[in-house]
Amino acid sequence: MDQTVTIQAPDGGKAQRVYLLLRDEIVNGGYAVGGALPGELRLAERFGVSRVTIRRALDRLVRDGLVQRRAGSGTTVRAPGGSQGAVMADFATLMPQVVEMGLATTARLLSFSYAPAPPGVSQAMGLAAGERVQRAVRVRLIDGEPFSHLTTYVPEAVAQGYSEADLATSPLFRLLERSGVQVERATQTISATLATPDTAEALDMAVGAALVLLTRVVFDEKGRGVEHLTALYRPDRFKLEMTLDRVGEADARSWAPVATPHAKEKKAR
Repeated sequence: MDQTVTIQAPDGGKAQRVYLLLRDEIVNGGYAVGGALPGELRLAERFGVSRVTIRRALDRLVRDGLVQRRAGSGTTVRAPGGSQGAVMADFATLMPQVVEMGLATTARLLSFSYAPAPPGVSQAMGLAAGERVQRAVRVRLIDGEPFSHLTTYVPEAVAQGYSEADLATSPLFRLLERSGVQVERATQTISATLATPDTAEALDMAVGAALVLLTRVVFDEKGRGVEHLTALYRPDRFKLEMTLDRVGEADARSWAPVATPHAKEKKAR
């Protein structure tokens, strides 16, 4: 039986907007695990809402398990619970499929800049505090229609091997290889999230619509983080298939997944 995961935003337009924006910052690595969110007063000033609205948004983040609130210590970001949705990527099988999808679709570059890595991104990639990264935001399209919103962070030293124009026309994985990076492994999580106003506009969706969320951190042969990707997919235009291979011997045999991403072709009208 198919299972459907439903994510509910807090009631009220203002609280919903704040919740979505804070949730997006947390899942995109804007805060390190264990790091503190700004206080209610600062958040209220930042978003131009009341502290009551901020509390409602924070309460929803608590129920989602993204943050915890303790008297005297404020609101802190929680580590993801368990390993549900976690996939260890096999680059011998997964990455050729990712590159193939990149070549079969087109991309539109929305932003491109260099700045210190956000705390959560720095923590996930094992970067030094304050280390600069290249941040790029792209929308990938199939048949002229958007299906994914991609935010990538690459260490500045690695990103010097390609240009802004290259990123707008070539899959990032190929650009990393061209820069001399020898990719060894990746960690990847797949879950669900809700479309923020900016993401909804880029993907031509309603604010608060459900999205597939994929987060991947790529490491080179020396164990250094070389890419942090947050990918948001329209579920009606993207699917992730898995081929399960039976591996091992005797009682130790188990299933080994091989993930294959696909952008869904637009149906003829």
